[in-house]
Amino acid sequence: MQQYQTQGQQQQQPVMMQPPQVITTKDCLYLKDQLSWELIAMKKCHHLAQECTDPEIRQAIDQAGQMHQRHYQLLVKHLQNNNNAEMAKVPKS
Repeated sequence: MQQYQTQGQQQQQPVMMQPPQVITTKDCLYLKDQLSWELIAMKKCHHLAQECTDPEIRQAIDQAGQMHQRHYQLLVKHLQNNNNAEMAKVPKS
């Protein structure tokens, strides 16, 4: 058991301090999934908050929806900034 834990710890990848300059196909698919999850969570929270009659619970659900919206917008912002900067470097023929 101890040997298995040691091997698992040795196989951990280092934490990236800066995002990579290139987005791989796998990265792109993951980001697409993450954007979809955030959008669905945001929509569900909005719907549930509208259905809720308790003001405290409604506020808590609405705050959760706003958090998912901020996450979605942040991901989109990062994708747009990186893409525009990298596309500017591409030589035009």
